[in-house]
Amino acid sequence: MPSTPRYTGPAIALHWLLALALFGLFGMGLYMTGLSMSPTRLKLYNWHKWAGVTVLALSFLRLAWRLTHRPPADVPMPAWQARAAHAAHVALYVLFFAVPLAGWAYSSAAGFPVVWFGVLPLPDLIAPNRELAEAIKPLHRILAYTMAAIVLVHVGGALKHQWVDRDGLLRRMWPARA
Repeated sequence: MPSTPRYTGPAIALHWLLALALFGLFGMGLYMTGLSMSPTRLKLYNWHKWAGVTVLALSFLRLAWRLTHRPPADVPMPAWQARAAHAAHVALYVLFFAVPLAGWAYSSAAGFPVVWFGVLPLPDLIAPNRELAEAIKPLHRILAYTMAAIVLVHVGGALKHQWVDRDGLLRRMWPARA
C-alpha cells in the first residue's frame, strides 16, 4: 500500500466526532419517533435537539478548519470518482447545516423551545406557526435520510479504496497510532 499524506489531527478528530454524533442522532431519531408520548420520548427529543445543536456548532468548526487548512493531495483515481467524491463532500457539508437548522426551525415553528443541554435557551429561528411546522417536519426527515444515504455512499467509497484499490485513502483520515 503506498503511503499517502494525512489530514491534520483536528480535521481527523472533527471528522470522527461528527461521524459518531450523526450515527447516534440518526439512530435516536428513528427510535424516538416510534415511541408513544411519554417522559422518555420527551427526554429523547430534548437530547436529540441538544445533539443537533452540537453537530451544528461542530460543523461550523469543521468548515472553518477546512477553509483554513489545505487537505492532503488527492489519491490518484479516475476523474469520475474524484468528481463524485467532491460532490458527496459538498453535499455532506451542506447537510451538516441544513439538517440541524431544519430541525431547529421545526421546533421553533411548533412552539417547542431549544434549550441547549437544558441550560442555554436558544432563540427561535421562526415564530410559532403550526402550519409551517407541519411543512418543515418532513423536510427535516427527508434531509436526514438524504444525509444518511450520502454517508453510506461515502463509507462505501472509503471501504472500496481500502479493500479493492488498496491505495491508502482511508489511512489519511484514520486516527494515528501512538
